[in-house]
Amino acid sequence: PNLLPWFRSVIAIDFSVQDEDRGEYPPPVPASRPAPDFLAEVEEIFNGDQITTQPDIRLRHGHGHTVSEINAVRTTGFARVPDYVVYPADEDQVLALVEAAARTGVVLTPYGGGTNVTEALRCLPDEERPIVSVDMSRLNRIEWIDPVNRMAKIQAGATGRAIQAQLAQYGYSMGHEPDSVEFSTLGGWIATNASGMKKNRYGNIEDIVLDVTVISAAGKLERAHVVPRESIGLDPKLWIIGSEGSLGIVTSAVVKLFPLPEARRYGSIIFKTFQQGLAFMYDMAQEDKRPASVRLVDNLQFQFGQVLKPASRGAKRIKSRAEKWLITGPMGFNPDQMVAVTLVFEGSREEVQYQEKRAYALAKRHGGLKGGAENGKRGYLLTFGIAYIRDFVLRHQILGESFETSVPWSQAQELIDRVKRRIYSAHEARKLPGRPFVSCRVTQVYETGCCIYFYMAFYSRGVADPVGVYHEIESEARREIIAAGGSISHHHGVGKLRLPFVSDIMSPGMISWRDEMKSALDPQGIFAAQVPLNDHEPASRQ
Repeated sequence: PNLLPWFRSVIAIDFSVQDEDRGEYPPPVPASRPAPDFLAEVEEIFNGDQITTQPDIRLRHGHGHTVSEINAVRTTGFARVPDYVVYPADEDQVLALVEAAARTGVVLTPYGGGTNVTEALRCLPDEERPIVSVDMSRLNRIEWIDPVNRMAKIQAGATGRAIQAQLAQYGYSMGHEPDSVEFSTLGGWIATNASGMKKNRYGNIEDIVLDVTVISAAGKLERAHVVPRESIGLDPKLWIIGSEGSLGIVTSAVVKLFPLPEARRYGSIIFKTFQQGLAFMYDMAQEDKRPASVRLVDNLQFQFGQVLKPASRGAKRIKSRAEKWLITGPMGFNPDQMVAVTLVFEGSREEVQYQEKRAYALAKRHGGLKGGAENGKRGYLLTFGIAYIRDFVLRHQILGESFETSVPWSQAQELIDRVKRRIYSAHEARKLPGRPFVSCRVTQVYETGCCIYFYMAFYSRGVADPVGVYHEIESEARREIIAAGGSISHHHGVGKLRLPFVSDIMSPGMISWRDEMKSALDPQGIFAAQVPLNDHEPASRQ
């Protein structure tokens, strides 16, 4: 109940909480383009329930979860969505589908969980060929588990939660837990070069995946067997990881397994300033045995988390008030400056005890104070709900989204300061109502640097083309990130949304090499997830 009143104070707009716009769903859906030759071939491959032109299904397969896409779903819809959605049930059907696409001149777009935030699924309006979305949800099995070598072969359409549940029955985990784990798939993780919140213990997706099987324009890409590591010259597996569906369709992968942790504990630490918290994060990154997850949120996100806490009652309420008085009074923590770190400790009991001891010793060195396990667990789990909250406040004309980067430690604080200033300046220059919501958190950490998430939102009622304005401001922020030494993405990927920025980080020769590799490996452009870098405008601006 406190969320919307808090937002009113942050953005300095006294909007009515009863003023709610749920949009109109479904929006208009363009008619499916005819593809008689393709249909004639796929009817020999698929059963009747494996192909559809149903408008609402085609609509869902034509967008991800950027704010512009969610807004379009609620309002005007899209100029172009997939013309057909197909549901292959096995690898042979995927191979036959790709061969049919090559013969009949259609475009294939792999579809996993639809959770991307890069407009990767958004169809370019000027694509004249029929577009086919390849929904991988029926390739969702674990094919085998090797407990001796701790490996498993998993089909690409399996969602994160399903993988977790099935592996847990045998006492194992992949350890990969992105905030989209509810819906995102193994194939999507590989295609975007994903990173999970527990990467400190288990690694990023490129560390976990041992091998991939892919159906490409040239046929099936697979190895004879899987080994711990090998040196084979040019390695197609490395090209596929992060290729975002532009080189083929991932059908399965062999991944590392980890025994389920004997112990899991949550923790939290509060610091008086963001600078203290960032110094703690740097020292923690140099530790040889870090917590599975360690994340620093700035003051605004700390307040956000407090607003979402359920109200305490009785003795618990008295204790909470006493703790708040002690922290903000005698101990000198300013509620408008203090920040928090949430931690997840996993491993054997001895490992967890060691991690906790080291983390809290480092925190004390930087002026930190334990915040309790309950706050740590709540802060960690809140991440899974951010997208739902974003969609909820959108009903009240608050347009918001996240974007992320990675940067060396020596440039992290400067990058954060510059990006926040740039957003405030861009908001003021456009004379937008109220104040912008601008916040950040430091998530994945490395010895050499960290990932930084930004959250940006503004009140959009009365703003002409609010989605266009949002992307203009985000583009300014992205250019500031690049100027401050950051990457265009740590793990979200490029898609169509960030493709124009690739030329800011790659030399002309590298861009040419990238485009020519795509042309050589997919000469017909069957997997048209992206277009040549030199010819691109963001899909949201077309």
